[in-house]
Amino acid sequence: MPRSSHGCDSCSPLPGGWGTAWWLLALWVVSDVPKLEGATFKHDVMAVLSKAGCNAGTCHGNANGKGGFKLSLRGEDPGADHAALTEEFGGRRIDSVEPESSLLLQKATATVPHEGGKRFQRESDEFRLLQQWIVNGAPLDLESTPSLSRLEVAPQLIDVPPGTPSFKISAMAGFADSTRRDVARWCVYEVASGPATVSADGSVTRTGEGEAVVLVRYLDQQKAVRAAFLADRPGFKWSSPRAANEIDRHIFAKLRRLRINPSELSSDPVFVRRAYLDLLGVLPTAQEAKEFVSSRDERKRVKLIDSLLERPEFADFWALKWSDLLKVEERTLDRKGMIAFHRWIRDAMADNTPLDRFARELVGARGSTYETPPSNFYRANRDPVTRGETVAQVFLGYRLQCAQCHNHPFDKWSQTDYYDWAAVFGRIRYKVLENQRGDSNDSHEFKGEQIVYLASSGEVKNPKTGKAAQPRFLGAGDASKKGPDFRTKDEVEAAADWLTSRDRPQFARVQANRIWFNLLGRGLVEPIDDFRSTNPASHPELLEMLARKLASDGFDQRELIRFIMSSMTYQLSSTPNASNASDEANYAKAIIRRLGAEQLLDIEHESVGVRPELTGYPSGFRVTQVPGARLETKRGKRGGGIDKLLEIFGKPARLLSCECERSGEATMSQAFQMISGPNLADLIRRKDNRLTRDLEAGEPDARILDSLYWSLLTRPPTRAETEGILNHFRSGSERRAVYEDLLWALMNSKEFLFRL
Repeated sequence: MPRSSHGCDSCSPLPGGWGTAWWLLALWVVSDVPKLEGATFKHDVMAVLSKAGCNAGTCHGNANGKGGFKLSLRGEDPGADHAALTEEFGGRRIDSVEPESSLLLQKATATVPHEGGKRFQRESDEFRLLQQWIVNGAPLDLESTPSLSRLEVAPQLIDVPPGTPSFKISAMAGFADSTRRDVARWCVYEVASGPATVSADGSVTRTGEGEAVVLVRYLDQQKAVRAAFLADRPGFKWSSPRAANEIDRHIFAKLRRLRINPSELSSDPVFVRRAYLDLLGVLPTAQEAKEFVSSRDERKRVKLIDSLLERPEFADFWALKWSDLLKVEERTLDRKGMIAFHRWIRDAMADNTPLDRFARELVGARGSTYETPPSNFYRANRDPVTRGETVAQVFLGYRLQCAQCHNHPFDKWSQTDYYDWAAVFGRIRYKVLENQRGDSNDSHEFKGEQIVYLASSGEVKNPKTGKAAQPRFLGAGDASKKGPDFRTKDEVEAAADWLTSRDRPQFARVQANRIWFNLLGRGLVEPIDDFRSTNPASHPELLEMLARKLASDGFDQRELIRFIMSSMTYQLSSTPNASNASDEANYAKAIIRRLGAEQLLDIEHESVGVRPELTGYPSGFRVTQVPGARLETKRGKRGGGIDKLLEIFGKPARLLSCECERSGEATMSQAFQMISGPNLADLIRRKDNRLTRDLEAGEPDARILDSLYWSLLTRPPTRAETEGILNHFRSGSERRAVYEDLLWALMNSKEFLFRL
């Protein structure tokens, strides 16, 4: 995604090229001409500037403006914008004597050269509205002018039948004096996702089948419209799949409405492999897989889930996920602190610590980074704004970063909200007992114990006001009041309790969504830490149900995992049918995804029957169990080839508190590593691997083949596969070489590299 011109990724144009650019050359037919005499600056002039894209981040809303003219981003500060239009440079942008000659109008209509091009015609509503405002003296609104309180759009959810190419969005603005007004003409429309385009007048046109999300914005109010463009499937018949629990009832109801049939249930070999990979990060042994597949127990899948949740590998693998989020890495924490923090996280997973208690202990932590491991959370987040952003994103699913410079363009958070929230963490300080950093030029490297504590004073300055921000929880109202919680607890302790309280469901929503993502491969809200009204959940009722269940079960992570994995939705095959082949967002089939970097290296070693050789760790230690972002050799240098492999396959450096830092994409570099990389070739040729043992033991070919396929692909070889290998032996090929080629082929197969 391209960066916006003021350098904020989150404010960049939306995917597919839709941002402010789509209205650059849009010319619309004049219809309902507004009552210009009663036009206001805040509600009408500002709407024109937004509609024309003048205050977008790529234009005059840029942090530095354009051509010496700066407007507030998306009109967040009407007062400053009025001053810029009427007072800067002696008021040269407004000509009250000859309004049509005003520079504002000449630039917008390209009567004089304008880098932004023509924004509207001289005969348009926009021109006449601005002209009349100038004729009226270009006034700023009276204090009595009612403020905008809400935006109502219709439809908010619509099924568009096959053969219907488009529909139109209507929009009404509600004001503080209880008046309402049709503002559809002045809204900005953008397609956030899906097979659709949208015109300047709010007409949404299908470009395919599936669900689309269209954002509607009027001044500082935004709404999302979800439209399902139904496919034309003559003779479609609902397959009536069996629902195992409430999850399936939600998923199947939507699929039926969309005229999509779910895939068949996954086979036993696929399910057992999937369950091991999702819960433990490893493959089942050949014996474990065979026993599961041959069992006649009707409840064997439920029993398998229960048994896997109790295995130590579960704690290892899910601690890895949290270690990514919490930035467990050595440069900032030092090795001893990193190991202590990782061990604390793993113990929490092993003990099934309730997620709300886990979060409270992290956010409320202080003390020695060696003796109180969760205090390393703050050692990795060393300033108030980073702490505020991290806590909000990890535990509440709010991406606040844009609000550091201006009011959030896609969410409700103001710049004041941002700094008041950061001020909650403003008194956190560090007592550095020692720092034996290896690189004196690296200010982010720390080696030595630190004490995290709360100072008696400390403030965060709001750059917009120039004053100290007042500690305040997100969405907690008046910034001048600390709130009752601060009377009995300091602000950090109060924040830890507040964000996990049972009467605040947002924490439960975010954690339920994260668990769903880890099991299904896609969040109900996607990206999974970007909760906002303009990014609605694909299945909002399902998300609410999962959040309520998580909270009512005491934030028991394993109980929710068990519930999700017991559903038919989780157990569906990844093989598509005629109706769901193009569906990516409704869980009609299992999402195929590449194995994680650590998983892949571990199962490569498991598959050939050798243990990883990780310097500094005991024999048999798996890559998944490594505490930090990188390995370390005895000489203090990085782990060379293995570290490079992990990086190529997407292991994050743990510099961000976001799942987005871990890459799941397949790349050419990965392909080259699998095809000709030294790591895989060395494993296959090693003289202590399973091939050597089986061949030296005189095992028959049929048994060796069966063992390899079950160990690597969790299934027996087909008759054709068996016959093909045996033909190599009949042709006189050297036995070891044939098996090495087979191992290489199996480990480069999609069945091995992907979770199906």
